[in-house]
Amino acid sequence: MERVHCWLSSTYWSPGISREKVERAAQYSSLVVGVYCEGVQVAYCRVVSDRTTFAYICDVIVDETHRGKGIGKAMIRFVLEHPEHQGLRRWILATKDAHGVYADVGFQPLVMPERWMVYLPDTTS
Repeated sequence: MERVHCWLSSTYWSPGISREKVERAAQYSSLVVGVYCEGVQVAYCRVVSDRTTFAYICDVIVDETHRGKGIGKAMIRFVLEHPEHQGLRRWILATKDAHGVYADVGFQPLVMPERWMVYLPDTTS
C-alpha cells in the first residue's frame, strides 16, 4: 500500500490523504485491483458497490511511466466484467482529464445530471 498511498496522496482528488485512509478505503471496498509489471505495481483502482444495483469506480491511477499503454482501459474492463459485479443498474465515476479512456469502454456523461446531487461535508475540522 505504500506505492498506492504515494500515488493517491499526490493526486488532485485526494491530495495529502493519509496512508490510514487509503488502507481503510481499500479494506471496505467491494473490489480492489492492482496491475503489476515484472513484480512492480504499475496501476490501481477500487470499486465501491453493493454488488446488486450500483457501483462507483474510484482511485484509478496508472504510474506515469506506464500510461498510454492501455493499462487503464484493461483495468476498467476487468472491473466491469468481474463476476461479482454483474447485473448492476448503474456504474459511475468522476474524472478531470481521462474522459476518453472511460468513453472507450462505454462510459458517457451523466444522463439527467440535474437529478444528481452531492454532499461535501467540511472535513477540515
